[in-house]
Parts: sequence; structure tokens; C-alpha cells
Amino acid sequence: MDIQKKKILIIEDEHDAFTALAMVLKSHGYEVSGAPDGEEGLKKFRKEKPDLVILDVGMPEMNGWEVLQRIKAGFFSRKVPVIMVTGMAGEEDKVRGYNYGADYYVTKPYDMDRLLPVIKGML
Repeated sequence: MDIQKKKILIIEDEHDAFTALAMVLKSHGYEVSGAPDGEEGLKKFRKEKPDLVILDVGMPEMNGWEVLQRIKAGFFSRKVPVIMVTGMAGEEDKVRGYNYGADYYVTKPYDMDRLLPVIKGML
């Protein structure tokens, strides 16, 4: 599948963080959509069937941990890579993320030059 066809869903409640990330991803040819909270994120995930999810942890309504668990509980959806992006930098938070099924865990602020190759590799 051509890179232009790859869909990335960003579930992030901070508008500026979403906008900056979406802009960079779009400039690299990805199709990007977003959701401001976990509930809306899961709805979009089911409807749009993205190729990759970038997921914040601390959000209203439903936090990223719960969203991650729901995505990874599905037979087909568990194969979709999920990158956790969060301000939670503790080792126990990273372990929790990987135990819940995260494919990659990065803390804010993050370097896009380091994240882009990870995204490309997962897709």
C-alpha cells in the first residue's frame, strides 16, 4: 500500500499538540484524522479503521489506558500499532503501556525526527 493511503488516527485532547503532529504527518504524505477524547477516538477507530493510532494517556471521558485496552482486545484491531504519547515519563508508566499492548511509548516533548522513522517502520 502506498504511503499516501496510510491512515493515522491521533487521539489527543491538547489542540496545539494535535495540530503540530497532524501537520508534520500530513507533510510526509499520511492521511490524518483526530479525536479530542477517548470515546470519540474509539468511535473514529471503528469507523475509519486506521493503519496506526497515536494515543495520549491523560484525556477526559476515557483515558488512553482504557482506549488502548479496548483496541488491543479486538481480534482484528489488536494488530493495529498503537504509539502512546504522554507526559507520564515514569518507568512504571512505560511498563504499564507495554503490558496493555502499546507498540511504542514516547514521552512529551518528543522529537519528530526520531518518531517519524518509528511510524514508517510500523506501517
